[in-house]
Amino acid sequence: MAKTPDQTIYVLNGPNLNMLGTREPATYGHATLADVEKLCVETAAQFGLTAECRQSNHEGELIDFIHEAHASKVVGIIINAGAYSHTSIALHDALMAVKIPAVEVHISNIHARESFRHHSFTAMAAFATLSGFGIDGYRLAINGLAAKIGAKANA
Repeated sequence: MAKTPDQTIYVLNGPNLNMLGTREPATYGHATLADVEKLCVETAAQFGLTAECRQSNHEGELIDFIHEAHASKVVGIIINAGAYSHTSIALHDALMAVKIPAVEVHISNIHARESFRHHSFTAMAAFATLSGFGIDGYRLAINGLAAKIGAKANA
């Protein structure tokens, strides 16, 4: 049976996350973006959901993805906006405008890092935030999102 749009979640990754695996491995680990996407697809499938993964280094494109999520009637968004989390009121506004349940993810513990990373505009538009769990934060975020939208794990 084909998936319908109401069973889709978007997993959105922002700037520099395409460099996972080589970028500051002491902070972000050795997993690649492909590893993150595989984890998300497999975790979502456990709940009968389809994870559509996107990455962009451009703020406007991330906003377009959020608007597209609304038009496509996706049931949830997992977002790691990277540094844009701390600077982008526009991403905050896009998330607020579409009213899709969202979970913010950060691979590192942003509160144990530089003070400019302690505030997140995107967190203010999400119903939950995960920080410091490495890429496992994505798995935890999908589990939390599934619970929020009432998706049950496959038996």
